[in-house]
Amino acid sequence: MSPAVLVTGAAGYLGSTLVESLAARRQAGNGPTRLVATDVREVPAAQRLAGVDYLVHDVRNAGLGAELRARGIDTVVHLAAIVTPGPVSNRELEYAVDVQGTRNVLDACLEAGVRRLIVTSSGAAYGYHADNPAWLTEEHPVRGNAEFAYSHHKRLVEEMLADARSRHPGLEQVVFRVGTILGETTRNQITALFERRRLLAIRGAPSPFVLIWDRDVVGAIEHAIDGGPSGIYNVAGDGALTLAQIAARLGKPLVTVPASVLRAVLALLHPLRLTRYGPEQVNFLRYRPVLDNRRLKETFGYVPRLTSAEVFELYCRSHELGPR
Repeated sequence: MSPAVLVTGAAGYLGSTLVESLAARRQAGNGPTRLVATDVREVPAAQRLAGVDYLVHDVRNAGLGAELRARGIDTVVHLAAIVTPGPVSNRELEYAVDVQGTRNVLDACLEAGVRRLIVTSSGAAYGYHADNPAWLTEEHPVRGNAEFAYSHHKRLVEEMLADARSRHPGLEQVVFRVGTILGETTRNQITALFERRRLLAIRGAPSPFVLIWDRDVVGAIEHAIDGGPSGIYNVAGDGALTLAQIAARLGKPLVTVPASVLRAVLALLHPLRLTRYGPEQVNFLRYRPVLDNRRLKETFGYVPRLTSAEVFELYCRSHELGPR
């Protein structure tokens, strides 16, 4: 039986892509029996898709459980989060959305008797640590750094979900630890690094990136909606690209500096508001978590269509980056 699906964060970059794909499948007769797209922002009538119910709801607020029951929802895809903070964002707001918002969604699922909860976590939940292994598997602990709001919040969310799995085994969970998402229209704080005239690297640190095509993230979520096995899965394309390899593909110079020098410069410039980055960003560049995707392919049954290198080439072509 096809599920009835509600998506949070449905107006965001990933959410809108997922809803568009599910709506097309529904129109073709092989999608969810009901599709509800919810977001804090109202979707203009001209942008609404046929066969989709649109609901304005802030995950920071209670009340979602009643909506789930009234609409007969049995599968919830929780995407609502602050990935790239805006200029007026702050740690309190980000915690309220990322952590408390997830708590509200989880409680609503339990209240309404939802069968399956699908959550996009992040490879950042593992944290940026000097002792991270070369390739992280799902068995490694989540140690999101307190100094990075997004990383720390994903850690707290995962701890919350782990507790719920123990207390409420009847609610199936699929948790995706997603790598760096790239697509033809991606623009975020990571792509901003790629678009600079020069790329900055820490001396002695390869800083590899594991990349995943946005359409592959949607594909993995759809596989979970369609009944893929519950569990925790790293979502990344095969392979990784170091900053040196990325710079070469972009045809841009790579500037390498000692970690101590960069930390001192950021400590000086950040209080003067001459840069948005503080000295803690050194570890963000230096100790990037690199995700092993074997469990995604072998246990979950989803094989990403593009490798890390292939999705980077796609991104470069669509943004007209790299040597002509």
